[in-house]
Amino acid sequence: MDPRTERLQHTTRRHFLKEMPVGLGAVALASMLGEGARGADRASLDAPLAPKPPHFAPKAKNVIYLHMSGAPPHLDLFDYKPELVKHSGKDCPQEFLEGRRFAFTSGTPKLLGTPRTFSRAGESGIWMSDAIPNFHGVADELCVIKSMHTDQFNHAPAELLLFTGSPRQGRPSFGSWVTYGLGSESRDLPGFVVLISNGVQPSAGQGAWGSGFLPSVFQGVQCRSKGDPVLYVSDPPGMDRDLRRRSLDALNELNAMQAEQFGHPETNTRIAQYELAFRMQMSVPEVMDISRESEATIAEYGAEPGGASFANNCLLARRLVEQGVRYVQLFDWGWDFHGTGPNEDLRDGLTEKCSKTDRPVSALIRDLKARGLLDETLVIWGGEFGRTPFREGRTANSEILGRDHYPDCFSLFMAGGGVRGGYCHGETDELGFSVVEDPVHVHDLQATILHQLGFDHERLTFRFQGRDFRLTDVHGRVVPELLA
Repeated sequence: MDPRTERLQHTTRRHFLKEMPVGLGAVALASMLGEGARGADRASLDAPLAPKPPHFAPKAKNVIYLHMSGAPPHLDLFDYKPELVKHSGKDCPQEFLEGRRFAFTSGTPKLLGTPRTFSRAGESGIWMSDAIPNFHGVADELCVIKSMHTDQFNHAPAELLLFTGSPRQGRPSFGSWVTYGLGSESRDLPGFVVLISNGVQPSAGQGAWGSGFLPSVFQGVQCRSKGDPVLYVSDPPGMDRDLRRRSLDALNELNAMQAEQFGHPETNTRIAQYELAFRMQMSVPEVMDISRESEATIAEYGAEPGGASFANNCLLARRLVEQGVRYVQLFDWGWDFHGTGPNEDLRDGLTEKCSKTDRPVSALIRDLKARGLLDETLVIWGGEFGRTPFREGRTANSEILGRDHYPDCFSLFMAGGGVRGGYCHGETDELGFSVVEDPVHVHDLQATILHQLGFDHERLTFRFQGRDFRLTDVHGRVVPELLA
């Protein structure tokens, strides 16, 4: 037997990495520097979030994604169906149910026309309901997609598909792909920030902002609008700034030795994260302090300095992109309108929920525009799927009106970032069961957003386990009609 073979048979993984630095470590490094890996070939491993150019000139530089976790009832907000109102309370025609999957409904459901009042808004005349009165004032900035559809009808898989391109855990999230490809324009703040209102994480959990198989420096950093902005970033008792700096220098020396010995790119990521955390101790408290805003601005958003709310997070999102944060993700829980309680009723319950969100979102759009930031900031608002045109089966005999999960069609809007304002795209049938014109799958949405950021979605890839992965997997197309 060859002595080298005999030695390898008794070599541990640790010894293998130590004695063969051009082996697995080099393979991992090569995967970052390969032709398919965007960005890492131009960025120093010591500065993985350094700004990097996209494939072509972008229309947008930043993204603010406002996710209404639970799926807003689009038929009561944007997709007006007079015929559904006309036939409300009647048995749903069987031909509309055949071949479809639903989350809970059993038996023959009753059609449910919207209890909301619709009217046209703005010079563009976009149909909107009375549940979202503040959106009426920014209608001409909105690009409403009424023909969205997805493959998933349960919350967690649908959110994962929307944000990672796969209904299963383990893939990089949207914000991670964006910061991997573009880096960040802020040296002292994370490139990808996550803000959660109502104290409830989305059904997909932290996988909705995880980095998956990308280096962990690209995962989202969750910030809070009340208390310490970032958990564990403050110095512990008894440690001042100078001691923290000296401790960090010593730790970085050890990490640098390990990086040189083993050649693993994640070690360099760790060094970069420690340094960023040190700088964040000074920068994050300042940018997260909305009391620095004028009283008029705070009032327009409906924000409350010192509190924690969706309105606060919308104002924080503007402050973050203003400071160069590349991707800001807001999650707002409570949009699962099954009708199991008063807060899930499509009348007063929806009015109450929308009152806490449409005002700050509208203020955010106006504020970005007034500051000259809307053209380069893409704002997206929506949920993970739609709601049925019939009553929720479990609550069909209740006085409370609710709708079931529905993947076949839903509405979502974008604003700024080079998309068409005052425009509605796609149509559903007269009862709201199927997309009948210009369908847009979630992979198409992903491809279009990446396009606005200057990326060919088929080329923004990362090699992992022997294949090139991308956000849109093997699907997706750019929808040119959505672009200005």
